[in-house]
Amino acid sequence: MTSFGYTLMTEQRGPRDLVADAVGAERAGFDFAVMSDHYFPWLDEMGHAPYAWSVLGAVASVTERIPLMTYVTCPTVRYHPAVVAQKAATVALLSEGRFTLGLGSGENLNEHVVGRGWPTADVRQDMLDEAITIIRELVAGGYVTHEGPHFRVDSAKLWDVPEEGVPLAVAVSGRQSVERYAPVADAMVAVEPKADLVTGWDAAAGAEQPKIGQQPISWGPDHGAAVERAHSLFRWFAGGWKVNAELPGTAGFAAATQFVRPDDVSSAIPCGPDVSAHVEAPRPFVDAGFTHVALVEIGGEMQPDYLEFARTELLPALREEFGEAKDSAIRVSRSPRGR
Repeated sequence: MTSFGYTLMTEQRGPRDLVADAVGAERAGFDFAVMSDHYFPWLDEMGHAPYAWSVLGAVASVTERIPLMTYVTCPTVRYHPAVVAQKAATVALLSEGRFTLGLGSGENLNEHVVGRGWPTADVRQDMLDEAITIIRELVAGGYVTHEGPHFRVDSAKLWDVPEEGVPLAVAVSGRQSVERYAPVADAMVAVEPKADLVTGWDAAAGAEQPKIGQQPISWGPDHGAAVERAHSLFRWFAGGWKVNAELPGTAGFAAATQFVRPDDVSSAIPCGPDVSAHVEAPRPFVDAGFTHVALVEIGGEMQPDYLEFARTELLPALREEFGEAKDSAIRVSRSPRGR
């Protein structure tokens, strides 16, 4: 049985609209909601990038049931991990335990803005390791002093922390990252439906841990318009994460995807009004063993109509096909895990 979530995509909606969409997602019956944490959109056409944490605070205050998660936050360059820990603890309290902190090693697109340069992939992984250690220690309570190869923390303490801690989900892409982060995380994040990620994670951390994927769709009454919208706003997706992590700005993504055709996008993303096509979209994740799949509806202006479609048609069809999720919460346990 799979839980299906809604993606609050900051790159295509303004802050007030995102808050309204979160309320709509809860009313529509989505099992959980994830939010991107960007400084830039992927392409100029997307047009937005509000501060995710301000929006999360508002969302936590106006929703009651739906679990929330960042998908994902980079705690290494633009944000110091001590500050990420404070933000995560605050949102966890505002949401009364509904928040999971999703972490990853980030993209140059968002991190270059602070002028510190963009480390190589192996250095980014080392930085994420160290950041997780700092975040874990701070959300556990007490004073933390840390001096490592990448970060320094000088007698820091969080004064408002949830007693149950803050669960951490970490993004992985292959065997090495699974082996590295499964022992220190509470859930797995991946954007590709690879069964070996799931089996590796389960072997290292236990099969009860959530495995969270994400699938874009482009719903709409007109198939051609849905294809055009997907190509205009989501052709960046075709580059793959090894490319996407390195490009520094929207102009780079526009240039890198100039030869991506509408047919290329529509072959990977279901487009149009056909409910069955959208039901089939997350199947590779389900078959690979993912427990949670967050759907991304492409196009900011489509969200109100899409949420109604999800309530009346898509979510009932997904549950009929894949079963009703017994527990939609992303978290496994309220006990913070350590190394």
